[in-house]
Amino acid sequence: MSAAQPEDPAKRFDRSHLTRFTESFDFELDDFQIRGCTAVQQGRSVLVAAPTGSGKTVVGAFAAYLALHTGRKTFYTTPIKALSNQKYNELVEQHGPDKVGLLTGDSSINGEAPVVVMTTEVLRNMIYARSSTLLDLGFVVMDEVHYLADRFRGAVWEEVIIQLPASVQLVSLSATVSNAEEFGDWLREVRGDTEVIVEEHRPVPLWQHLMVGKRIMDLFVNASENARVNPQLLQSISAQEAESRHGRRDDAGGPRGRRGQNRGGPKGPVRGGRPGRGPSRPEVIEALDREALLPAITFIFSRAGCDAAVSQCLAWGTRLIPPEQGERIRRQVQERVTSIPEEDLVVLGYWEFLEGLTRGFAAHHAGMLPTFREIVEDLFTSGDLRAVFATETLALGINMPARSVVLERLVKFNGETHADITPAEYTQLTGRAGRRGIDIEGHAVVLWQRGVDPAEVAGLASTRTYTLRSSFVPTANMAVNLVGQVGRQRATAVLEASFAQFQADRSVVGVARSIQRNREALEGYADAMRCHLGDFEEYAALRRELSDLEKQARKARVASEHVATQVSLEELKPGDVIHLAEGRRAGLGIVITPHRTGKASSPVPTVLTQDAQVRRLEPSDVDGPVRPIAHIPVPKQFNPRNPKSRRDLAATVRAKAGRDVPTAREISHAAQETQEAREAQRSTYDEQIATLRAQIRAHPCHGCPYREQHARWSQRWWQLQRETEGLQRKVDRRTHTVARTFERICDLLAGLGYLDPKGTTVTDQGQVLARIYAEKDLLVAECLRQGTWRQLDAASLAAVVSALIYEPRGDATGEPPKIPNADVRDALEDLRDMWSGLVARQQEAGVPQMGEPDGGLAWSIHRWASGGRLETVLRDGSLTAGDFVRRCKQLVDLLGQIKDAAPDEGLRRTADRAVDAILRGVVAADRLD
Repeated sequence: MSAAQPEDPAKRFDRSHLTRFTESFDFELDDFQIRGCTAVQQGRSVLVAAPTGSGKTVVGAFAAYLALHTGRKTFYTTPIKALSNQKYNELVEQHGPDKVGLLTGDSSINGEAPVVVMTTEVLRNMIYARSSTLLDLGFVVMDEVHYLADRFRGAVWEEVIIQLPASVQLVSLSATVSNAEEFGDWLREVRGDTEVIVEEHRPVPLWQHLMVGKRIMDLFVNASENARVNPQLLQSISAQEAESRHGRRDDAGGPRGRRGQNRGGPKGPVRGGRPGRGPSRPEVIEALDREALLPAITFIFSRAGCDAAVSQCLAWGTRLIPPEQGERIRRQVQERVTSIPEEDLVVLGYWEFLEGLTRGFAAHHAGMLPTFREIVEDLFTSGDLRAVFATETLALGINMPARSVVLERLVKFNGETHADITPAEYTQLTGRAGRRGIDIEGHAVVLWQRGVDPAEVAGLASTRTYTLRSSFVPTANMAVNLVGQVGRQRATAVLEASFAQFQADRSVVGVARSIQRNREALEGYADAMRCHLGDFEEYAALRRELSDLEKQARKARVASEHVATQVSLEELKPGDVIHLAEGRRAGLGIVITPHRTGKASSPVPTVLTQDAQVRRLEPSDVDGPVRPIAHIPVPKQFNPRNPKSRRDLAATVRAKAGRDVPTAREISHAAQETQEAREAQRSTYDEQIATLRAQIRAHPCHGCPYREQHARWSQRWWQLQRETEGLQRKVDRRTHTVARTFERICDLLAGLGYLDPKGTTVTDQGQVLARIYAEKDLLVAECLRQGTWRQLDAASLAAVVSALIYEPRGDATGEPPKIPNADVRDALEDLRDMWSGLVARQQEAGVPQMGEPDGGLAWSIHRWASGGRLETVLRDGSLTAGDFVRRCKQLVDLLGQIKDAAPDEGLRRTADRAVDAILRGVVAADRLD
């Protein structure tokens, strides 16, 4: 054997990067983390799908580390600005402020640093602008990449993934999804060699519980298997229900066991139980505290509920931390709100918020001021807060794990209705429980109340299904940017590489196989029906045409008779005497109640028969259209429920109308006239049928001795052919859907002048559209082109533009919005007219239609931009502080785009002044969202 070759120094040096990186941790990395880092070091892209809190961001951190040590750049993208801020602070702590930057739209810190944290939209905009910052880019980390399923923003993730330079390694970090392999296959197609790493194991075990009364009990007999529901839990629930029925208070309590043992037992009465409804929120926190299950996040699917929970705990006297720790928190918080005016703090409910913090609990929801939310997040992460009452948005946001997660209810409002939470939502919410390196186990606690079925909770806890579905849809802005960069033909190919199209194409693979099998069978059927005398397929087509025409004629005849009968019954009036059909109920009848429109699908007058019976007259009771043979006024005092009244009227009918009863010959003659009319109506069909029969008899195959055998094969061929055509239409609808939508958008833009008439070149107006990254991008561009905002002052411009970013919450009153002045009112009317015209064009073009502008924020924005007080704006505008600040940030972003894109110099200056007018007070002080 030859002597072993010395290892290449370059390889030894490369391996040392990962070695030194892993040595920086005070714990051993898990296998999936090492595999992910190894793939990155080997020059491959990687997808890591792992549970919340498992440490998958270590792989992203290694990409940043590797870039710093190899002279390249890393862009670390996150879905929300709050998460970007948190990741920026982490990386600064690791590498120093000179090597890390932050770009979030309203924050720009050291943007040319080798490691830059940013929101995904910022990177997308860089790609379209061909920013020089992209030079030397080696890695892009996409944290929370499963956000591409978001129906509002998900397309941005796909735009970035598809259009990043091929030399860039992509590190995709995702929650556990059931179709990770499918997602990985797509990444391989668009990014090249990609390692897919799926980690199902939670580093901190999660124990599932129900809280029944004051007892926190295991959901499963063996918590590690999540199999059988704990029978003691079922017994406890039965007892609780019995007590509830008898109005007795819950008297359960006691210490909690560990690791699969039954939690607690009855130990005597405790205060404040609500039979059947469970304990109060302060009591739940007390129970968690007794069982050493704090810190905890209680998910309440209501902002008002979160605020109420804090108020309830304050009223209860809850204290979860020592007073001296609370005083330290008070000083820290007061330092962080010094930039917010004193009068605004009162409006924001600051003092109750602060009091809760000093006692160790707080609310967290999107309606809060972003600065307040950031304070809660920091204090909870540092361990100073022991309980947080949050809406489900917390589960989608920053890293804020707890020892326990509590779910008050398993039903939430989904934007349209109250619906049960899904297994995916349950997993996402409870995934916050268990802090790696701190807790040896996490705990998910569902509060039992009437209607909560332990078996259903067990189903939620045991199911791990979350399928990643693309939400990618081309937009007008995307179209002009892509056409401008790579041309229309290449742009079509780029969009066909989207995950949306990949999934659509895969969904028809099975259908395509069925089509192929059917076509093979069709060839065999065609051989079997081949006739030596002529074209049997042509002959069979004539027979099918004849059969169809005969069916149509029968349907037309029946429909004509039915309609005529219905009309005649509808025209009957009280007192009309008619002749009923032959049979057991044959004879005379008088209409006592006419047909009532809208009461039934068929005309059903009520008649009194000659034998004094009241019955509803259905179309089936008569032989064709009905003609009154006499008219007898119905007495006003007639009562159909009175037997004597019925007999008297029936006798009158027999006496007065009996002589008018048509004879059998007269009935036959009338029927003959009706029949002749029907025959005349059918003459057209009869002529066509006769022609087809003649063609069939004259066809060569008509005389074939094997004609009926051929016909049977022909029928099979025809039925399978129709099935195959239906399958093919399904394939056609699903394949190339993204490209077809893009082509239609380009044709629409060409018609509007944003592309040249051929739709292949971006016009000057199209360059304006290319700089508008908003949901209603085309409407903004149209307003800029037509100059509808030129005469507005800064406050009025801000008010009008707010209609393009505002969407009322589901609990909005629906009342007409307040409009600040005539200029704003006129501009909003012009905006709606323009929107209406564009939507009509979009509908005609067959492309997605934009939502309607909503002026519900116009008054508040105008008041704020005019220097109004926060108290007035929030009170009269029916907005929470958090909603208002968030909308202001979105408005500032769009006004900034208008300032950059507007062709009119005056409008650019007005937009700049509008931005300054909005960025004041709490809006300027709060740069989190």
